[in-house]
Amino acid sequence: MVSSKQTKKPLIRGSMRVDLSWFIRELSDAGMLAVDDVNVITSTPRGAEKAQWHALQVIAEFGFKAMNDPSKLLDLDCLMAWFAEFSEQPLFVIDPLKINVTAITEVMSYAFAERHQILALEVFSDYIVIGSAQPFHTDWEQDLRHTLKEKDIRRVLISPADFHRYSIEFYNLAKSVSGASAKGGQQSTANFEQLLEIGHLKSPDANDQHIVNIVDWLLQYAFDQRASDIHLEPRRDTGNVRFRIDGVLHDVYEFPAAVMTAVSSRIKILGRMDVAEKRRPQDGRIKTKMDGGHEVELRLSTLPTAFGEKLVMRIFDPEVLMRSTKDMGLANEDYRRWKSLIDNPNGIVLVTGPTGSGKTTTLYSTLKQLATPEVNVCSVEDPIEMVEPSFNQMQVHTAIDLTFAAGIRALMRQDPDIIMVGEIRDLATADMAIQAALTGHLVLSTLHTNDAPTAITRLLELGVPPYLLTSTISGVMAQRLVRTLCPHCKIDGCVEEFAWKELTQPWKAEPPVVVKMPKGCLECRDTGYLGRVGIYEVMPMSQKIQAIINSSGADINKLRAQAYKEGMRSLRLSGAQKVANGVTTIEEVMRVAPAPT
Repeated sequence: MVSSKQTKKPLIRGSMRVDLSWFIRELSDAGMLAVDDVNVITSTPRGAEKAQWHALQVIAEFGFKAMNDPSKLLDLDCLMAWFAEFSEQPLFVIDPLKINVTAITEVMSYAFAERHQILALEVFSDYIVIGSAQPFHTDWEQDLRHTLKEKDIRRVLISPADFHRYSIEFYNLAKSVSGASAKGGQQSTANFEQLLEIGHLKSPDANDQHIVNIVDWLLQYAFDQRASDIHLEPRRDTGNVRFRIDGVLHDVYEFPAAVMTAVSSRIKILGRMDVAEKRRPQDGRIKTKMDGGHEVELRLSTLPTAFGEKLVMRIFDPEVLMRSTKDMGLANEDYRRWKSLIDNPNGIVLVTGPTGSGKTTTLYSTLKQLATPEVNVCSVEDPIEMVEPSFNQMQVHTAIDLTFAAGIRALMRQDPDIIMVGEIRDLATADMAIQAALTGHLVLSTLHTNDAPTAITRLLELGVPPYLLTSTISGVMAQRLVRTLCPHCKIDGCVEEFAWKELTQPWKAEPPVVVKMPKGCLECRDTGYLGRVGIYEVMPMSQKIQAIINSSGADINKLRAQAYKEGMRSLRLSGAQKVANGVTTIEEVMRVAPAPT
C-alpha cells in the first residue's frame, strides 16, 4: 500500500465508473506503474472474456512489480489495498461463512445488484453494509435508500473477483432455497409431534432442480472451506448446516425444515441408501469429481432424531494418502520408532486415540507406503473409509455374520503379508488378530484409548492372556490432532512458565525464549489457526515392558514409568516440541492431549 503522500486524489464530481485508462493514469501518478508497463497493458489485446473484467483484474493479470517498490507485486490484493486507501473506503474481504445469505439477498434483486455491480454484505437494524468495486459510482444510492426507508447505507470496497463469484453464488442459493420452499408449501418436517400428519405433507422432490443445486453448492462449499465434516441437523421449523473446519464446528446456513428434508433425501439417493427408511441409522458413501478432475469421497451416516434424520458427511480427500507420516507431524525420534515398528515382518502395531484424532489417516498413509508390488495388503473395515486401489479392502456386514473376526479368518486364507483391522472391539477380533500375528503376518489396527500404555490394559480387560500380548504386540502409538498457527498472521509471544511447566511435567524441559501466538487474519477467519498436525506418543514393546505385563498384570503406572525411562515422550511433551518450533500453542496442546498421570 502506498502512503497518502504518494496518492494525489483527483476531484470527482457526481457519479463515475472508473475504467482502465483512469487506473493507468492514477497508478502512474502514484509511481506504481512504469511507462513500459503502461505500454504493455495498452498494446495487449483482450479477448471477449477479459473484456468484461474489472480494470484492476486486467492490470493484476500482467504480474508487474511496483515501480516505486520492486519487492511488491501488483497482484489484485495489492491493487485493492491501494484502491481502498485512494477511495477512502474500507476494504471488505468476504468470508462466506459469516454471510447471512437469506438476509443480504432480500435487500435488493439480483438484477439491481448486477446492473450497479453492488452486493449487500451485512444487515443490521439501522444500517446495511453495501460492497462494490466501483466506489465512485453513486447512481443507485437514492433508489436503494428509498427502498430501505429508515436504514442507512455504509459503503465498503470489495474485490471484483469476489463480487462476481459470490453475487452469483449467493443469489443462486437463495433462489434454490426459495423455490424448494415454495414447492414444499407451509409445512414442517416429520417429527414425533406431528407423526400423524406425515401422509398429508408434500415435501419438495429430492430430484427437483432446486434441491440438486443446493446439494451441489453445499458439497463444493465444504471442499472450498477445507471442511472435514458436514452436519445437517433438523430442528422443529428449520434445519441447521454446520461444517467442521480444523476440528471446530462453524454454523453455515439455516434451511427451512421441508428443504432440509429434501436435501437429506437427495444425499441419501446419491449415497445409495434407503430413502424411505427413516427409523434406523444408515451408512452410505458418495464419490465426487470436481472440475479439475480431483476426486473426493464422502462417508454418510444418518441418525433418527426427534425432528427428523440428522445426516453427517465425513469428507475424505485421497490426496491425504499421498502425504508421508513426516508431513503429518511424526518426526525425529518418534518417526524412527514408528518406522521400526512397521518394518517388522510380523506382529501387531496399534494406533490409539479418540474419534477424530487422525488414526485412520495414519493407517492409510502407512499402508499406502507399505503396499509395494511385492506384498499383498488386505484390510477389513467397518465401514471402508476410503477406497484405495493399492490394497484389498473388505467391509464388515454384521447382518450376514461377516464380523471383524470372521473377516480376519477369511483374509488368513488369502495369502496376505499385511492385514489392517479397522478396530479391535471385542475378544474375538483380538484373538484373530493375535493368530494372524503369530502365523507371520504384520497386523495394523486401532483402539480407542487415551494413551499408548492404556492400550495394553484395554486388551487385558477384553480377556487376552498376558503371554499372548507380549509375544505379538510390537508397539503402540497414541495420537491427537492440534490446530497449527496461521502462517500469515502468527506473532511472537512470551511463554508462560506455569503453563509450560504443566505441559511438560514430569519432565523438566527448558522453556523456549520466544513462542508463536495466534493473532487472526482473513486467511484463518480471525481464529489464528490454519490446518492441523499430529502429536504422537510411541511405545515399542521392550523386554522390560514385557516383564511388567507378565509379572504384575500390566500395572498402568509401572508400564508408563518404564516407557518414559526408555525414551517414550508423552503426547503433551510431543506437543511442547511443536510449541517450541512455533507450530502451535500451549493452550491448543493442553486442549486435546490428556495430562500424564
